[in-house]
Amino acid sequence: MFPSLSPAQEIGLAVLLVATLVWVLGRGHAPRDGRFHRAEPAAPFDGLSAIPAQRGTAAHPMESVQLTEAEEQAFAGLIRSLPRN
Repeated sequence: MFPSLSPAQEIGLAVLLVATLVWVLGRGHAPRDGRFHRAEPAAPFDGLSAIPAQRGTAAHPMESVQLTEAEEQAFAGLIRSLPRN
């Protein structure tokens, strides 16, 4: 085909051109294909289904810590200092 290219380069060029053609044709059909559509607005936030609901006050002993009175007061002060939005 081209006198300055080796046969391996000509084969590589042909493969590249075919791949480019397939890509361009695929991109042309993408907007018309039903699989590619614009995202719909998200529904109102109802919580994450992957996060389990919290347990009641009777939690597993390994999941609870007994706080001293000073720690409870410090935690309450910390919570009060957080901004409420």
